[in-house]
Amino acid sequence: MTDAPQPVRIVLLYGGQSAEHEVSQKSAASVLKAIDTSRYDVLPIVITPDGRWLRSDETLALLGDASRAIPESLDGGGTDLAPLASVAPAHAGQQVVVLPILHGPRGEDGTVQGLLELADVAYVGTGVLGSALNMDKATSKVVAQAAGIPVCRWITARDSEIDDAFIARVGAELGWPVFVKPSNMGSSVGVSRADDPAGLRAALAEATRYDEWVVVEEAVDARELEVGVIGNEAPRASVVGEIVPTHEFYDYEDKYLDGAAEMVIPADVPDAVAEQMRVLAVAAYRALRCDGLSRVDFFYEEGGRGLLFNEINTLPGFTRYSMFPSLWAASGLPYPDLIDELVRLALARHQHRSPHRRLR
Repeated sequence: MTDAPQPVRIVLLYGGQSAEHEVSQKSAASVLKAIDTSRYDVLPIVITPDGRWLRSDETLALLGDASRAIPESLDGGGTDLAPLASVAPAHAGQQVVVLPILHGPRGEDGTVQGLLELADVAYVGTGVLGSALNMDKATSKVVAQAAGIPVCRWITARDSEIDDAFIARVGAELGWPVFVKPSNMGSSVGVSRADDPAGLRAALAEATRYDEWVVVEEAVDARELEVGVIGNEAPRASVVGEIVPTHEFYDYEDKYLDGAAEMVIPADVPDAVAEQMRVLAVAAYRALRCDGLSRVDFFYEEGGRGLLFNEINTLPGFTRYSMFPSLWAASGLPYPDLIDELVRLALARHQHRSPHRRLR
């Protein structure tokens, strides 16, 4: 008689120190509602806004009691843990996969991924370089453009470089209106539209609350299309979806608070456009060093330049309003199976890379 295989421990890491802390809590709650706790030993850990790592004791209690419903958002609170120790196996031979449901800086930008590399543990998603590249909107556009992927016009600057000359340059090179974004932020936090120099100054002031680097983009009269990509060496793309915002643009409230933005899946675009977008999405995924999963966003300028790369989200939202799980559900991979696939990819990537970490 042989012992039954031990379940994989899933360290669900959520919260974080970015402005997207609340979004992460909502995403983590959705994951816990879908994950098969009979197959996985789930350890929920919240990173507080001040950087403490806490075992979420209340969430553990919810998991252990089938009669208690998991709320829409997981609150913080619990027992202090040391980061490296918290992701270590509970006993010899236990497989551990960290599922970092973190959004924004200090979570999605390679910082936590670097810690997990030091811990030599498998984790879901892109590694250090790809996470950092894709978190920085300016750098990701440079790499995408170098790989031959079409992008819209943009200008980037550091906060110390923003002066009257920069304001004039934006008007001369991009015209009006423009969109201003923190370079290292997600979920549309700090994003605003500017219609003139005065509006640009206000938008830049808002963006630099969140990052010292900003991106100013031309306003594109286009539809917003998104596609999910999963995989390591052989990535594959989902069906194409479209976001139809109810606000002026697809902002934070439309994404997470109102929940009113319409998701059209599959998007009503010609088959040739959908296929081209899937090809471009996989090309961007490869060029920007993604692994595991990403959501790749494009603008679709009908009657003009066609598809224009916007950005890659290496840890896309998993809330009930989120596009990424919905795209894969429409592609034949429902939420619980999607989690299983991401865990499998994390273990495969860790095993594949392990020989390269050894000293020779």
